[in-house]
Parts: sequence; structure tokens; C-alpha cells
Amino acid sequence: MNSTMPVKRIIKGLNEFQTNYFTIHQEMFRQLSQGQTPEILFITCCDSRIDPNLLTQTKPGELFIIRNLGNIIPPHGSSTSEGAAIEYAVSDLNIKHIIVCGHSHCGSMKAILQLNNLSDEMPLVHNWLKRHAESTRRLLRENYHGCDVETLLKIAVEQNVLIQIANLETYPVVRSKLHGDKLSLHAWVYQIETGEISAYDAKNSKFVPLSSDPFPVPDPLACLQAS
Repeated sequence: MNSTMPVKRIIKGLNEFQTNYFTIHQEMFRQLSQGQTPEILFITCCDSRIDPNLLTQTKPGELFIIRNLGNIIPPHGSSTSEGAAIEYAVSDLNIKHIIVCGHSHCGSMKAILQLNNLSDEMPLVHNWLKRHAESTRRLLRENYHGCDVETLLKIAVEQNVLIQIANLETYPVVRSKLHGDKLSLHAWVYQIETGEISAYDAKNSKFVPLSSDPFPVPDPLACLQAS
């Protein structure tokens, strides 16, 4: 296969975007050029199978998005780009909702189940997960003995999302907004094979199919402890 074909296809897509979509929506892009006013910060994995705008059927400018391996948010004080983006989104953009969205078949969650195997071939991935996903790994190791691999992966995905929700609360700007009821946190899991979104229902301490009820997480730390 010609190695340039994927890039040529992308360039063709760019040309079609400029000729068709951009032409039809010129006024929207003119307004976007004046600034951004998203109300939702969407944190998810960099997995190529996840498209936040496609998933939520949102337009450019409606979501402020953070993506990385495992939709991980290091606690405040880690001096990461994720922290800087959160601070900017909440403080400057006045974000009203933060959604952490994990997904089924997550390679990062599979990796933490066999973390030591990564150290030689992918040391940077190993270091990222060892440093920032240790809470998830230890929770699984100490509380879920005897689970089959599929069940363990499902638990890992869900618990990892809840841990990131709890980590968000360590940011002073997030904690202040939560205290003033000016910000809501949401824990989601996307099932790639069905298209279904499950949201964490704090009242019942479990993930349930998301319908019209957004299920905001009222107290991230309490919810994590109850799960």
C-alpha cells in the first residue's frame, strides 16, 4: 500500500471541508474567529475510536477538549498541561460542566493490568501510567481478586473515571466553583460496540445508561469511597 495514501485522503477531506462545509457555515466560523464560549470541558482518551464532537453531536466551539492516554487528570500540583488546561477552562472560559469520559476496550486500562511488561518496549507509556494511574492499579489489585479479564477491564475503566473525577476536586479553581454551585462534574463511560453512554449515578453508586438525566457527581471523593 502506498504510504502517502492516508495523507492524500486527509488532504482530499480538507479540500471538501473548505469547498462544502466551510462555505455553508461561513457565518459560524466568522463568529468563532471572535472568541470561544464553550460551557463544557470534555476529558477523554486519545484513542482514535473516540470522537467527542461526533459522539455528542456538537459543533465547533461547543466543547473544550482534553485528550490523553487513559483520560487521566493528575492531581493538582503535578504541573502538567492537563492542569493548565483545566485552570484555563474553568477560570477564563467559565466552564459550567466537566465530563470525564472513559471507554470500553481502553488500551491504557489494559496496560495497567500488566504494567511491568511495558517498561522495555514503551518506557514513556509505562512511566505515564505508573505515575498517574497507580491509584487505579492498586485499587484493582487489592479489591478485585478472582475476576476474569473482561470484568476486570470494565471495573478498571469505571474506577479510573471516578478517580479522575476525584482528582479534579484537588484543583483550587474547581473546588471553589463546586462549592459555589457554579460547576458540575460528570463521570461517563462510552461503549464503542453499542454506542451507549453510561453515567455514574451517585445516588445508587453505579454506572447506569444515560438518558435525559445528566447525573452530576455531587461529591467526587465521597462517591469514589462508596464505589
